[in-house]
Amino acid sequence: MRIVELILDEESELGIEAISVVESPAIEEDFIALKSQEFKLAEVDGERRILMGALLIPNKPIYRRNGEDEYYIYFSKDTVLKASQMYLMNSKQNNSTLEHKYEIEGLSLVESWIVEDKVHDKSVKFGMDLPLGTWVGSVKVNNDQIWNEFVKTGKVKGFSIEGYFADKMERPKDQTIKDELAQIEEEEAEYLLKEIKAIIKNDKRVKGGKKMVLESYSDYPSSVSNNAKRGLKLNEAVNNKCATQVGKVRAQQLAQGKPISKETIKRMFSYLSRAEAYYKPEDTEACGTISFLLWGGKSAKTWAEAKLKQLEND
Repeated sequence: MRIVELILDEESELGIEAISVVESPAIEEDFIALKSQEFKLAEVDGERRILMGALLIPNKPIYRRNGEDEYYIYFSKDTVLKASQMYLMNSKQNNSTLEHKYEIEGLSLVESWIVEDKVHDKSVKFGMDLPLGTWVGSVKVNNDQIWNEFVKTGKVKGFSIEGYFADKMERPKDQTIKDELAQIEEEEAEYLLKEIKAIIKNDKRVKGGKKMVLESYSDYPSSVSNNAKRGLKLNEAVNNKCATQVGKVRAQQLAQGKPISKETIKRMFSYLSRAEAYYKPEDTEACGTISFLLWGGKSAKTWAEAKLKQLEND
């Protein structure tokens, strides 16, 4: 069964439209919901009529069916974060419905946050065990009918999100980025192989035991090494799924402050110039971000460009 990632298009009208209180949160057409048996509402303050609950959970496979077509959808942490931000930026916090059918007044999202700590997050205090990256909200109920007839009687048990998302379909775009970056790194590998063969060939021809020595440079800033170290750490966190062996070796070289040749600097600048389009600093799990950092990031690109100009003028 295929798995589809849903995303937000920040340039369109797509996004979360309302929060619905429901008895049995489930997936409906155009609705994103949580399973009530897993994540229920917590009554934070009965006198002030405030309810807390999970609104959107990252990387959670959700079954959907459209006619005979069955598949799963999921949201990345980045999409959950963007959804929570856009909901408030678009002033939707007072939009609410009952069972996704009836528009109701008097319900407002008064608190909104992303779970970043499994131990100290506010939700833990109320007995919730939510994954990191979950969007949680507290809703104030200033509607006597909803509070008395639905909340106090237990007819509604959870929040459900109403919204519209774009389909990434099949595989995430991250795989396409990985393929394109791998192609660039393969070009680097072919170049390195030719360079090594040339060195070996020249070594055999040199008399008197002298070897050809390539001039190299290690005066790149510490930020280059730090970026490479961060890239290695981030890649390790995603099971080293990003970059080819060439990119990983380059990162180790930069992280250790080892000298690199003029030709390598040229390749570095070329790679970073092309790979920068895939660099999204807010998405630390994306291969475009990780690969860019493995090669030293923006600091390396700036240094490489300046170094090449310096060497040309010398």
